[in-house]
Amino acid sequence: MIRTLRTAVRIGRRRPRGVDLSHPARSPLGSAVVNCAVYRDGQRQQGNLPAADAIRRVREDRPAVPAQGSGGRSRPPGFVWIGLHEPAYEEFADVAELFGLHPLAVANALQAHQRPKVERYAADTLFAVFKTVRYVGHDGLTATSEIVETGEIMAFVGPDFVITIRHGGHGSLGPVREELEARAELLTHGPAAVLYAIADHVVDDYLAVTAAVQDDIDAVESEVFAPAPQGRTPRRVGRARRSDPSDGSAPSDDSDRSARSEHTGRTGRTDDVERIYQLKRELLELKRAVAPLERPLHALATQPSRLVDEDVRAYLRHVADRLTRVAEQVTSFDDLLNSILQAGLAQVTVAQNEDLRRISAWVAIIAVPTMVCGLYGMNFDHMPELGWSYGYPVVLASLVAVCLLLHRAFRRSGWL
Repeated sequence: MIRTLRTAVRIGRRRPRGVDLSHPARSPLGSAVVNCAVYRDGQRQQGNLPAADAIRRVREDRPAVPAQGSGGRSRPPGFVWIGLHEPAYEEFADVAELFGLHPLAVANALQAHQRPKVERYAADTLFAVFKTVRYVGHDGLTATSEIVETGEIMAFVGPDFVITIRHGGHGSLGPVREELEARAELLTHGPAAVLYAIADHVVDDYLAVTAAVQDDIDAVESEVFAPAPQGRTPRRVGRARRSDPSDGSAPSDDSDRSARSEHTGRTGRTDDVERIYQLKRELLELKRAVAPLERPLHALATQPSRLVDEDVRAYLRHVADRLTRVAEQVTSFDDLLNSILQAGLAQVTVAQNEDLRRISAWVAIIAVPTMVCGLYGMNFDHMPELGWSYGYPVVLASLVAVCLLLHRAFRRSGWL
């Protein structure tokens, strides 16, 4: 419960609309049921009813009435929205039986780590899976930093019900419910409006995480192409810790930039490559959330459906367009990281070649005295220089002169 409240506060701080912690969306009805409410004509009805009583209350209002702006099709004047968080099979079995949910969809909803998708079961039920993402603030990007945290939201959408199941510690739907309740005209479109609001909320998070990841990529790119003089201290690269659900701090781009500018130095080109590779792995998590959703969301926004009227499809097309933009950004980030990684590997190779040339130059310098000393250490009986009184100082001076000449030559050629 405490974690849910903190998540709600964090999302409410990020969004312009305030979040009322006394709102019914914050009142759990059980270990897994977060909320169960009846909506009629765009208004939330009083009381928190069990699922069976709620759907019975909705269906008592039939026959359905014509829906305005939906081509004359009819829909019930109300619907029930049940929200759950990581339910066990025993907790969800009664709800699944009550609403006649398909067993395969139920099994997928109870198991996390599903691929984003939108599926139709029979003619009057949609099952949608959304991957939620959250940017994990960090003081410095390392080879083991977690940048993107993922969760899931599953939604069953029928003619007169919406059932949402959330997996993970973030992505609370409390603010979504409150924003919808403040837009009664949109909520009159029924369960399809809830599906749109969830998709819009998820894509908003994609945009926020994409912007944060771009800052990390810019920081890594600046470090990779920065000069690397010797003897510098390690630099921690990345986005400084931003608003965290537990610290109460507000996001600030200026503080992020100033924190990054303080983290100067580097441990070496190899560390740069490790950070780039870790960033690519985290970007892959974001890509797995965004890319699979693009096609089914576009189909939902463009193809006629009994559950989604034309007015809601117009909203969904806007969400699909923004999702396409996110997908294109993620693809461009991946290409950019590939280029940065290749540049980093090239710099590592160049640095290794420079080290090898430096070692080779010193080996050549040391080889001269080694060869001469080895020659005179062979103890031949007839070596004219051994009887010469100036032999030792002449040989010593010659060795020093040759070594100095070699050192100067290697310095001029850039090997030392």
